[in-house]
Amino acid sequence: MVKAWREKHPDTEIPDGHVFVQPWPAGPADKRRDQIIYYQYKADRARRALRGIDEQAAKAEKAVAGATPVKRNRFVQLSGGTKNVNRTLEAKARALAGLKGYVTNLQACPDGTPITPEFAISAYHRLFQIEKSFRMSKHDLQARPIYHHKRDSIEAHLTIVFAALAVSRLIENTTEWSITKFVRTARRYRTVEIQAGAHTVTAEQPLPDDLRAAIDAIDRRASGH
Repeated sequence: MVKAWREKHPDTEIPDGHVFVQPWPAGPADKRRDQIIYYQYKADRARRALRGIDEQAAKAEKAVAGATPVKRNRFVQLSGGTKNVNRTLEAKARALAGLKGYVTNLQACPDGTPITPEFAISAYHRLFQIEKSFRMSKHDLQARPIYHHKRDSIEAHLTIVFAALAVSRLIENTTEWSITKFVRTARRYRTVEIQAGAHTVTAEQPLPDDLRAAIDAIDRRASGH
């Protein structure tokens, strides 16, 4: 499919964001529904991939020349005692650089309209955000391990974790800071109350402007303004 596009558009770069659509019908013996694969091309992804291919190809050339030991490299082709750089595989990798596939068996969007590449790809991106939240929860929220054995204790623990996760996502969406950055920045500042006889003295370290702006944004959102 990509090869056919390149033959039809010689000397032309694939437009950034272009999506190739490939139906993948289920066969008689398949235990699945018909699927569609959306291959999206991103120029930035292609640049990163080509840089990696250049590095691997250079390492493969050194390995074949005997300058470095043969290590795991997809471009080094071993046949008996002969070592070669697999230029065919390298050319294929370069031709596919920047493309990423998204598979779905959905036939329609939630509103009943036909499925679109934009909807399927954005759903995968939202899935990444969900996975990111759970990766974050295991560290920043200390969600695991759980040492509870009774159902009530387990549910209480998970309720606290998910509440903290919801607050964390609110902070991230409001401040555009990661929760890690917010926690690490804010925890350096303390307010201390000192009791001196009948008097209470409050000492606090002034907040930097960016943290003050972030906290003010959270306060405004919490108050509904």
